Parts: sequence; C-alpha cells; structure tokens
Amino acid sequence: MALLLSRSDVQSLLSMGDCIEIIEEAFRCHALGNVVMPQRTAIRIEKHHGLHLGMPAYIGGETDALGLKVVTVYPDNPARHGLPTTMGLLLLNDPATGAPLAVMDAGFLTGMRTGAVSGVATKYLARTSATRLGVFGAGVMAYRQVEAVCVVRPIKTIHCFDIDTARAENFASQVSASLGVEVRPVPSARDAVENMDIIVTATSAARPVFDGTWLVPGQHINGIGSHSPAARELDTATIVRAKAIPDSIDACLVEAGDFLIPIDEGAITKDHLRASLGEVIAGLKPGRESPDEITLFKSVGLALQDVSVASAVYRKALEAGVGFSFSF
Repeated sequence: MALLLSRSDVQSLLSMGDCIEIIEEAFRCHALGNVVMPQRTAIRIEKHHGLHLGMPAYIGGETDALGLKVVTVYPDNPARHGLPTTMGLLLLNDPATGAPLAVMDAGFLTGMRTGAVSGVATKYLARTSATRLGVFGAGVMAYRQVEAVCVVRPIKTIHCFDIDTARAENFASQVSASLGVEVRPVPSARDAVENMDIIVTATSAARPVFDGTWLVPGQHINGIGSHSPAARELDTATIVRAKAIPDSIDACLVEAGDFLIPIDEGAITKDHLRASLGEVIAGLKPGRESPDEITLFKSVGLALQDVSVASAVYRKALEAGVGFSFSF
C-alpha cells in the first residue's frame, strides 16, 4: 500500500522550522558522500515559456530515502492562466525494495524546501547580529525565503522591491500580518540593498536586479530565483566581490548563469566557488571568516532537498493517519 498526499496534507505536516532541520542534515549527508544525485534533466518548452524538470535522489545514512520529483516552472501561469508558477509531484520509494511508498503534491513542498535552504545558508553565513532584510520579488518563493530567514535571524525590518508596486504592497501587508515583522515596499532596487544585512533575490528576472557596487562589507546574499545558464539575478560585480558558497558547485557550473556568465567574461574562474553549503555545514570548509566579508549563497535547487523533506512528510503522515491509502 502507498499513500496519496494532497497539497493540504503536506501543508498540515510541514513547518518551516522542521524543514530547515531536515535540509541541514541532507546537505551534511551530501558533503560526506552519502547522497546519489544525478544532474536533473530539463526540457524547455520555448513555445509556452515553460520548464519541465526531473529530479531523482537517494540519501543514505539514517535518512535512507529514495525518490523522484517532477516539477514544472511556468512564469506566465499566474497572469495568463490563474495557475501557480511552480507545480509538481513527488514519488517516494522504499530504498530497500523499490516499492512505491507515497505520491505527494510537490508545489508547497518545493516552496518550503527552497526557503529552508536559504534559512540554512543564512544560519551559517550571515552575521548573527543581522536584523535587516532586503527582498527582491513578491511571490510565493519570496514569502518562503522571508519566513525561513526570520526563523534563523532576529529580523526586525524588511524592505521589499518588486517591479509591480501593487504586488509589493500586498506582499508587505501579508508578511507583516503573518510574521509580525515591519515590512516596507520600497520604490527602488537600491532601497532593498543599502543598509540591509541580508539580501534575498527571489525573482524570475533574466538580468541582474541590483548593482553589485552598492554592496558593503558584512552583507550576505541568498540568490535563488535564476537557474539557467543564460539568466542571472546577480551581476558580475556582486559575484566578484562576494565569497561564493553554492548549494552544489557541480550543479551551478552547469545551470547558474550568475556564475557562468562572469566565467565567460573572464571576471572569475571556477575556483571562485569556494565550497558547497554542505561542506560548510559538515565543517570541511569555512563559511564566513570575518564580520566584513560579503557572503553569497547561490541555489539552483537540488533533488536531495525534495526527497529528504518528502521522506519526513511521509513518516509524519503515517504517524498522524493523514492521506489516502492505495495500491498499484
């Protein structure tokens, strides 16, 4: 028998605090060599401006989880079709037998795990005294980013910039009401960078969203919106000035235009990517080494995040009696 878990089922079982702990352990396992994770397959549907991704992973050790996420990213969906930008399903298998354990909605899960990984990166890379957060983007992903950062740092002030001012105003009201933090929609990109301790980019932009010369010593950046070789949210100045810690060096050197474009320009080499997040978590390589460093976490999204979180959701569902049982 397997479990079918809807979006509401997953929502009822998964908190951001729990998700951050799960993701932290998954990345530690990755650095220690306990994860098998092929490069994800990508099909670009140019006619409809869409992206279809297949993301498998096996996580060994105590986690012992095996699964595959199929996810689509269609940036035009909200405006043109009234649908979410990101939708997906996750198939969880028993690693001992290969039998299906669960099929679950992966839309909410994707947002949570994407926020959680930035929460983990912020925990290890941002200054502990950070209280001011600048956010680019005002969608679901941006909300989860803010939620996660607020779990690991005592954020008191948030500046949100979006090219759609009404959307930024709605985002500010929503976040302020739900998280109890002061949120200001700001009129310019510079307002979301200057005087901020942490900066998050969670947009669908293909070109840089701010000028890297605006950065000052001690800031931390989470870049999570772009995940294709020709697109980037962060300009060359930002990449050159920052100590870069990606989710996966190998994945980012295939998919992240934020790094690939400066490499093509000759501004940096591959060695500029100092360590992976997992290596920092596991204590194999250093993260932030001084209060004045500018640190950067760049994420393209990894299957280990989805599978580790899905495994935890499945266990919680069994304990709570949540979901619909079915057989193939």
